[in-house]
Amino acid sequence: MDSQLKIGFIGAGNMAYGIAKGILSGNVLPANVKVSAPSSRNFGRFQELGITVTHSNIEVVCGSDVLFVAVKPHLVQLVLSEISQHVTDRHIIVSVAAGVTLATLEELLPENSVAIRLMPNLPCVVQEGALLFARGSHAKQEDGALLRSLLHRCGLVEEGPEAWIDIHTGLSGSGVAFGAGRLLRDSGKHPAQLRSEVCTPGGTTIYGLHTLEQGGVRASTMSAVESATERARELGRKATAGSRK
Repeated sequence: MDSQLKIGFIGAGNMAYGIAKGILSGNVLPANVKVSAPSSRNFGRFQELGITVTHSNIEVVCGSDVLFVAVKPHLVQLVLSEISQHVTDRHIIVSVAAGVTLATLEELLPENSVAIRLMPNLPCVVQEGALLFARGSHAKQEDGALLRSLLHRCGLVEEGPEAWIDIHTGLSGSGVAFGAGRLLRDSGKHPAQLRSEVCTPGGTTIYGLHTLEQGGVRASTMSAVESATERARELGRKATAGSRK
């Protein structure tokens, strides 16, 4: 992988931070990474890693080869509409938005854009993540290989069919909050704080945890994964409906 590869993040939340911290433990230099967000609230931890921050999404797109769209699902349409005219054939667009399908991404991006759908999880921060990605119709095998190489220090990285992504969201993306030993040990944070960090209000994880709290652990764990998976699908349907309005 080219050590001069330019990496951009739109969104400065926990998933962006986990991926950024993971890739910086590899060959990527902090000077080649840039993050944008409308608020400065989360910028400090990126700046501590040596990463440049900005409020301009377009600045990030124009300076990136690989662009991670790490915003909440309902914001994907707004963000891609803003940046679309600046996306070129050199870009690899990687979405980590739960439930937003490749078909929706390709509909919102310029024709023939390279899109990849990725579901990471918070243990990327301690290089113990489980990441699954699916390539869009214009993403070549070498694009997937590049992404795998970029993310390999984040943890286990696998490619699979898109149908697996929502299931992975429910099991590995949200499942972190259902019990994560090394993350708890290495972060020094209280378990309740770690849980809150993966519980986006109205998201997949909080739906799963609600199910866990309603019944016995074994049956509830299975139901929790099912609830989180179904919530990922619901978010995708909402994002798709929004893109067609």
